Amino acid sequence: MNILSIGNSFSQDAHKWLHQLAKVNGVEIETANLYIGGCSLEMHWTNAEQNNAYYSLELNGNAGTRSVSIEEALRSETWDIVTLQQVSNKSGMPETYEPYLSSLANMVRELQPDAKLYFHQTWAYEIDSNHSGFVNYNHDQVEMYNRIKQTTEMAAKSIHATLIPVGEAIQTLRETVPEFDYQNGGLSLCRDGFHLSLDYGRYAAAATWLHIIIGEKINAADFEDFNPELLKKIIDVVNEL
Repeated sequence: MNILSIGNSFSQDAHKWLHQLAKVNGVEIETANLYIGGCSLEMHWTNAEQNNAYYSLELNGNAGTRSVSIEEALRSETWDIVTLQQVSNKSGMPETYEPYLSSLANMVRELQPDAKLYFHQTWAYEIDSNHSGFVNYNHDQVEMYNRIKQTTEMAAKSIHATLIPVGEAIQTLRETVPEFDYQNGGLSLCRDGFHLSLDYGRYAAAATWLHIIIGEKINAADFEDFNPELLKKIIDVVNEL
C-alpha cells in the first residue's frame, strides 16, 4: 500500500513510525510525505497552481532527499491513499479551508482517480504551549480540540474523504490515561508544546493512521525501547476510535 501526504511537520510526526508499526502488524505500507514546515491549505494550493517544487520528499519517516512539486509527486507512481490536512493553528477555523481544500481534492482525484482520499485531523496544543497560533483558541486546549474536531469532521465530509482522527486519539489519551495527564505530572504527548513527542506522541499518531487505514484493530507488539505497558494503553484507546 502506497500513501502520499500533502502536509507539513504534523504529517511528518504521523509518518515517523507508520511504516515500522505497519510492518510489525504484518502490513506493508510505503509512505511519502510532502514537507514544508507550517504549510497551510492555502499555501499548498498556491504551490499546486504554480507547480512550485518546494516540498521535501520524505520516505517512510526518513529525512527528505530531494525537492518536488505536488503534481510531480502525484504523477510519480500509483498512490493507494492520498491525505490532506490544514496547518495546525488554523485547523479549527473553517473559514480558512475553502476554496483550497476542494481545489486540492479535485486535483488529487484528477491525477490519481483510483486513490482513496483521507483527511488528517491534527491535535490541540499542550496546555502551556507558547505557539503564537494558540491565541486563536484563547490558549485553551479543550476549546482548540473541540473546534478542530468539529471543523475537520465537516471538512472531510465536504470532500468525501475518510477522517484520520489523530487529534481525538491524543486528547483521549490526555484525559483517560494517567501517565499522559500532563497537568497533573504525567508525560506530555508534545515535545515543544505543539509537535508530538518523539516517542509516544508519534507512536499514537502512527497507530491511529494504521487502525483507520486497514479498518481493523491493531497490536502494540514490541516497539523500539518504548514501555510496553504504555504502548498497550495507547493501542487500547486507538482501537476504540
